[in-house]
Amino acid sequence: MWGTALAALGAVGAAPPAGAGVPEADLAYHGSAAMAGGLMDVALTPRNHGPSAVPEAAVRLRWSAPLAERQPEPAPGCVRTGLREVVCRTGALPADGVGERIELVVRLAGRPAEARLEIETVWGGGRVDRDVDNDRQRVLVLDTGDRYYF
Repeated sequence: MWGTALAALGAVGAAPPAGAGVPEADLAYHGSAAMAGGLMDVALTPRNHGPSAVPEAAVRLRWSAPLAERQPEPAPGCVRTGLREVVCRTGALPADGVGERIELVVRLAGRPAEARLEIETVWGGGRVDRDVDNDRQRVLVLDTGDRYYF
C-alpha cells in the first residue's frame, strides 16, 4: 500500500513560478554501501538543508542488478516497489537538520561482481527542492566486502 501511495504522489517536481507560496527544502543523502556474496548492506542518512522543515519524504534506492526473489528481513519503513528498487520513508526532517539513519540489506540476483546503486528523492513531502543535484547519488559497489561512501 505504501508503494501505491508513493506512486500516486509522484516525484519532486520542477519549481513552481516565483511567488507561488510553496515551501522549499533541499534534501540530500549521505552514507555507505558494501557488498559481499551478493548481499548489499546500505546505510544512509537523509539531510534537509532547509529552509523549511519536511513532515515526511521518501527516498528510492535502485540497483543495476535485479533483486533476488527471496530477501532478508525488510528494513522498517522500506518496501520493495519493483524488480530493482526499494522505497523508504525518511520520517520528519527538520530545517537544516538530519533525519534518522536508514539501514537495509538486500540480496541481488545472481551474485554480481559489481552493482551500481542509485539513490534519489521520490517524494519531498510537498516541498519544492530547487537544488535536485544533491538529492541524487550514484555509487558503484564491488562484491569485495569493502565499504563505498557517498
